[in-house]
Amino acid sequence: MKAELLFDAQAALGEGPAWDAKSQTLYWVDILEKRIYAGSRVVAQLERFIGCLAPRRGGGLIAALSDGAGSSFFVDLQPDTARQSVLAAVHEPAANRFNDGKCDPAGRFLAGTMAMNESDPTGALYSFDGKRVVKLFGGATISNGLTWSPDYKTFYYIDTPTRKVQAFDYDLATGQVANPRAAIQIPASLGWADGMTSDAEGNLWIAMWGGAQVTRWNPQTGRLLEQIPVPALQTSSCAFGGKDMNELYVTSARKGMSASDLKKYPLSGGLFKVETKVAGLPAFEFAQTVPQAS
Repeated sequence: MKAELLFDAQAALGEGPAWDAKSQTLYWVDILEKRIYAGSRVVAQLERFIGCLAPRRGGGLIAALSDGAGSSFFVDLQPDTARQSVLAAVHEPAANRFNDGKCDPAGRFLAGTMAMNESDPTGALYSFDGKRVVKLFGGATISNGLTWSPDYKTFYYIDTPTRKVQAFDYDLATGQVANPRAAIQIPASLGWADGMTSDAEGNLWIAMWGGAQVTRWNPQTGRLLEQIPVPALQTSSCAFGGKDMNELYVTSARKGMSASDLKKYPLSGGLFKVETKVAGLPAFEFAQTVPQAS
């Protein structure tokens, strides 16, 4: 497998790819430049940092925004007009912002936060069902990749500095997590685990920040199955899409790179595609109002 450059965006912090199956569109963000892309096209220039987004069942997007001064929101966002409607506020420390997130199979939007200094464990993971925001847990430093197993019973989560992928029991009816345990230990030689997705076989695909690659793992055994080189040092996230859901889209960043690193990896900040031999799980859509467990 080989990573193909789709768009030399030179993004400061490309992140959060999400495939909208209805429109066959890949949405992704540049967090630091406060932009939303649809493929290679900028569809919204915002005033706040955008951590992540997901398609909505009724059309449009849900997004997690932060102003960098203590105000964070879940918003309804129309990508063609950049019109925003605040759905809920999230109370976070002033130095925090939203980072990675996506919807669960029932339609809840899960999004994590992090301290902008990347060192204080003041981040948390939140779940929003359209009516209320629930804090699932705190104590995260860089809340990052999240995904589910194909049967939706296991939730996987990355807090980057821990060098681990944690697994939780996931109750789809209530959206609650339980029984945390380490599923994968990431060797330092591979880089830092960042964004993550899963395939129909139950394996995890993880973008390696500082590692210029995407890795594929068996979370049942913790075994590294595959390494796919990407010509971008700060590989940041990945998501499946395409007509047959076998195209892996990979974002990257230029943030924190030295002049020599940029000379070695001039395509850093670009958007890439990898043709795989497996189908990935879809980007689940936000339901607005999730049915409550009886």
